[in-house]
Amino acid sequence: MLSSFDKLRMSGEQPRHTQQTKLSGVRVLVVEDEQKVANALREGLDSEGCTVVVENTGEGAFYRGSTESFDVILLDLGLPGRDGVQILRTLRARDVRTPVLILTARDTSDDRVVGFDSGADDYLVKPFAFAELLARIRALLRRGRAPQPLRLKVDDLDVDLVTRRVSRGGQSIELTAREFQLLHCLMSRDGELVSRDTLASEVWKETARSSTLNNVIDVHIARLRRKIDLDRPTRLIHTIRGVGFMLGEGEP
Repeated sequence: MLSSFDKLRMSGEQPRHTQQTKLSGVRVLVVEDEQKVANALREGLDSEGCTVVVENTGEGAFYRGSTESFDVILLDLGLPGRDGVQILRTLRARDVRTPVLILTARDTSDDRVVGFDSGADDYLVKPFAFAELLARIRALLRRGRAPQPLRLKVDDLDVDLVTRRVSRGGQSIELTAREFQLLHCLMSRDGELVSRDTLASEVWKETARSSTLNNVIDVHIARLRRKIDLDRPTRLIHTIRGVGFMLGEGEP
C-alpha cells in the first residue's frame, strides 16, 4: 500500500527528508490492521524521531485514542471491530481534539465527505509517497498546536511552568525534577484519566511499559501524593485502580 516507501526500502535507499524539519518528539498513534503497512509506517516515523504506538483493531485504537495523549492519529478506515469512521465519530463526541489523518484505499468523493464530516482533519489515499505523509503531518501539527500556558491551577494547587515553582494554598512545595514532570502531565489533563502508558511515554520516555516501570510509577505517584495531598481537606490525586490516575477536585 505504501508503494513509494516500500520501493525505497527494497532498494536500500533511504527516504530523503533532510531539508525538512524532523518530527522529533512527536507522538503518533498509527491505527492500521495490515501488518506490512503498520511496520512500514512505524519504521519511517521512527526514523523521523517520532514516538510511535501501533494499534491493529478498532477497539484498541478507540481505547488508546481516548485515554492517552497523541500529537496526531493516522487512522485506517477498514478495521476489525469498530471501523475507522465509528472510532472517529466517538472520539469527537467525547471531545478528543487530536488531529486525525485518515489513511485509506477508499478514494471516492463520498468516502472523503464521510471522513471529513466524521471529524477528520485530513485524508490521504493509499498508495502514497512517504514524503507527502510527513508533509501532511507537519501541516496538521502547525495547525493544531495552541500556545502553551505559563501557569497551571487546580483548586488551590498552583504551578508556574516558567520558574517551576509549585504551591498549594500559598505554601511552597519542593518537588524533584521527575515529580515536577509527573505533576505537569497530570495537571495538563485536569479531570481526565491518565493511563500508566501515557506516564511511561511522556515522563519516563519509555514506549514499552514493563512491570518494573509500573512499580516506579506507583512509587513516584505515592511520593507526589504525600507532598500535594497530605493534611489537605481536599485530595487532588486519585488512583483509578487497574487503569491509571486522575488529578482534579473531588472523587473521580
